[in-house]
Amino acid sequence: MAHELVAGVFDSEERILAAARAARRAGLPIHDAYTPFAVHGLDRELGLEPSHLGVVCFRFGAAGLILTLGFQYWASTFDWPMNIGGKSLNASPALIPVAFELTVLFAGVGMVLWFLAMRGLSPVKKPALEALGGVDDRFVLALRREPGGPSGEALRRFLEAQGAQLVVDAEGS
Repeated sequence: MAHELVAGVFDSEERILAAARAARRAGLPIHDAYTPFAVHGLDRELGLEPSHLGVVCFRFGAAGLILTLGFQYWASTFDWPMNIGGKSLNASPALIPVAFELTVLFAGVGMVLWFLAMRGLSPVKKPALEALGGVDDRFVLALRREPGGPSGEALRRFLEAQGAQLVVDAEGS
């Protein structure tokens, strides 16, 4: 769903931090912030919840470990039992290298796919804030225009008062 936005372009991370803090204190609807690199503390100023990617990573890794150990045990004990050097059919130390590698693979790939799905990212998605092009060297704070909320002009004046170098109307999803 597309939203009507008013986006302010800032020249430094300190200015966007201050603008986000002021917008949150004023109760303005913040859509998102776009920065060329991670800005320490910006997530807190935007009022975002802590990320759950660590929990997701653990769950995908545990699923990979269980699937890998289960498959290896089933294959070496029931499906294709082979007696090699007199070892027992379910020698668990032999299962560890493959189990470790697939645990890491499941955790990494699962976490990336989860992140892309939760953020709605795909190669065919229109870029956010098409009006500004890329944000390789600029910091953008986007405020959402909502029915019954502050007008677009009020949001524009707020962003200019916070030191935005450029303020544009945009559309974002």
